[in-house]
Amino acid sequence: MVSPALPVDVPSQPWTGRFDGDGAEHRRWWQAVTPYTPRMAPAATPGPRPAVILGFGSDAGVRRNKGRTGAAAAPAAIRAALGPLAFHLSRGVHDAGDVTVAGDALEAGQARAGLAITRLLDAGQLPVVLGGGHETAFASYLGVAGSAAVREGLTVGVLNLDAHFDLRDEPVPSSGTPFLQMAHAEAAAGRELRYAVVGISEPNNTRALFRTAEKLGVDYLLDEDCSAEAAQAFVAGFLAQVDALYLTIDLDVLPASVAPGVSAPAAYGVPLPVISAVCRQVAASGKHLHLDIAELNPEFDIDGRTAKVAARLINTLLA
Repeated sequence: MVSPALPVDVPSQPWTGRFDGDGAEHRRWWQAVTPYTPRMAPAATPGPRPAVILGFGSDAGVRRNKGRTGAAAAPAAIRAALGPLAFHLSRGVHDAGDVTVAGDALEAGQARAGLAITRLLDAGQLPVVLGGGHETAFASYLGVAGSAAVREGLTVGVLNLDAHFDLRDEPVPSSGTPFLQMAHAEAAAGRELRYAVVGISEPNNTRALFRTAEKLGVDYLLDEDCSAEAAQAFVAGFLAQVDALYLTIDLDVLPASVAPGVSAPAAYGVPLPVISAVCRQVAASGKHLHLDIAELNPEFDIDGRTAKVAARLINTLLA
């Protein structure tokens, strides 16, 4: 059966980058990525699933959360940073285009992105969502929760690399509420949210947020405790509890010197080598079901530094 069309607003656009030749030995991302089109689900053969990039152009959630807006431009900036990278992957990579949030229509945009993600997952693809503010995470959750993986009973964990819990209890959803929204949705479905965070900044999360995390049974590792060994042990422990993993990366988990182009730059942050090692660990586990990366704000980036970091992490996760 052919997969149904995805509800995207902007179709995939041509990628660009340096040209060194047409041969496989010269290939870069811009030469390797092809447009995604609905087709037969891939056969269940050994090897990595094809990855499909989906942009989520939104900063409505950041605006509601009183942050620095501009993340809606992030998908294009990350693609521009990915394009020139040498392509060493053993999987195919396709681009499905963007779901965009017009004005304040966040919930409608999240629902459309969620539907696209469900269709990609059910077609045997590995979705890679380029946010967008961290309201991207609830769109991702809708897609994962609606997928066959959950319908068939797999235990899916949510691993967040982030300086913030994003468990705010607010009357209106925002970039600060997605994981509390997930907890409520899971409870309504008769399930319990399995949620863990690497990189929590104690000074940037109130006591109320820590209490909410404790009430929900959230596992977390503080940024000051994120040595390579501690992070690896923490992630290994969480991976052992789940059948599949949804990994979400908020780029403000990194120090401001590494990731200046975010809504809320980190004064401390987790070193990039530690975050990269966690990405390699997740990739090696074979449990990663869905990936997204959020909070790049190109307006505040310096020399494309944050976009390049986002591109490098995506490349690591797909290698």
